[in-house]
Amino acid sequence: MTRGHDWIVPDWPAPAGVQAVSTTRAGGVSTGPYASLNLAGHVGDDPAAVAANRARLREALSLPTEPAWLEQVHGTGILDLDSAAPGPADGAVAGPGRVCVVMTADCLPLLLCSRDADRVGAVHAGWRGLAAGVIEAGLERLDVPGGSVLAWLGPAIGPAAFAVGEEVREAFVSQDPHAAQAFQHRDGELYADLYALARQRLEARGVTAIYGGGRCTWSEPEHFYSYRRDGATGRMASLIWLGG
Repeated sequence: MTRGHDWIVPDWPAPAGVQAVSTTRAGGVSTGPYASLNLAGHVGDDPAAVAANRARLREALSLPTEPAWLEQVHGTGILDLDSAAPGPADGAVAGPGRVCVVMTADCLPLLLCSRDADRVGAVHAGWRGLAAGVIEAGLERLDVPGGSVLAWLGPAIGPAAFAVGEEVREAFVSQDPHAAQAFQHRDGELYADLYALARQRLEARGVTAIYGGGRCTWSEPEHFYSYRRDGATGRMASLIWLGG
């Protein structure tokens, strides 16, 4: 870890050459509700502060190139950075030389890599994207058999905090009755488990090497931004690339 930063380095058996990090809110120059390492330019923060934070990120991680910042739209679009420029999408895949990144503040960041270390990917998976098939789209674009994929689930809003409406449950259960296991009624509210929903979708595509999960952005304000908790807030980044 780099002094002054609080990176989360995935604990997974990724092959040599796969580099991955998920940032927290520590280590930047933003102030107010965006304090301090806000990496998003669309949330109302000072653009100069965002630029400085991104520069710090590049330097601290010795990135081979500027991360491919996306315009995330809660859809299922996945870009192949080897043939397309960054734009509106909710994930990206790449070979060597490019840095995939997604930004989150409650939604689930999913990092993917192949066992032979020739392809990596990052997916932004909120409940709408999950229900619409963003994980499946990411795996299809990665173009690696499910048994040869490693997946890591980054910090997201946890099942004890993510209260949802019945329409969210229906969106998943109508596609797969087993998804009901990821929802619980408690004290008159319905709660969803993004981690469980993601694992189900990955396993259905043959991915069994699944790691991470367990952190809650909503309940750890000292470490994470949370849109549901704070409204005006920053964004963390989850990055993956090949090299080193």
